[in-house]
Amino acid sequence: MSSTTSTADTVTLTLHDSGRAEITVDRPERHNAMTAEMYEALLAHIERVASTPSVRCVSLRGAGGKSFISGTDITHFKDFTQGRQGLDYEAFVERVIDAVERIRVPTIAVIDGWAVGGGLALAAACDFRICTPASRFGAPIAKTLSNTLSARNMVRLVAALGVPRVKRMLMLADYLSAEDMLHNGFVYAVVEQGALTQSASALAERLMALSGTTQAAVKESLRRSVVEQRLEDDDLVESVYGSAAFRSGVAAFIKP
Repeated sequence: MSSTTSTADTVTLTLHDSGRAEITVDRPERHNAMTAEMYEALLAHIERVASTPSVRCVSLRGAGGKSFISGTDITHFKDFTQGRQGLDYEAFVERVIDAVERIRVPTIAVIDGWAVGGGLALAAACDFRICTPASRFGAPIAKTLSNTLSARNMVRLVAALGVPRVKRMLMLADYLSAEDMLHNGFVYAVVEQGALTQSASALAERLMALSGTTQAAVKESLRRSVVEQRLEDDDLVESVYGSAAFRSGVAAFIKP
């Protein structure tokens, strides 16, 4: 059994009884390009996931079989006349990427086709990525809009891909293949299109069978060290070692 919440039929949230939540971007006629309203819908769904204790894993995917998410709809920029508008836009996008990154449970980007620009950033904000062989990854802004990415999003990409590949994507406008991304570790698995849903579900089941306490602490510690470049973690260590999950784990190993 599952329940679905829709926002103008373009961004939907499905809650499965298994504990898995699935957010789908469904605008294939525009390659799943995101409007401001769609970003807000994504934020609302993330808030609902955060307030639903039964959710143990979240997957993010695009509908249509040709694109994961192709970034922000270019019509969003048609009235830009000042650099300050770019600052406001990047701050808004950062709010969305940060929200994805701060989801406490494991997240999976399910990629079938292009993961471009903001779509690449959203995929990088997830913990794991599964894609099809035809998927392509990039941010060809040097030959499209002549814009840039925020430093935080560049740091995220560098942490995931390394400086040379990020320069290829941003300065040469190169796309990297599914095979490239598998070999460099950005992608967890490459599977045929017909097996994509099943493979994502299998990964989710594997994640949900493990300690959510450990997973949440690891996610937040890595986020702080990569994006905020800080190592303070006393609160995380204290919460983990003070948790019922830790006490249960210890008791299970020392039972007579």
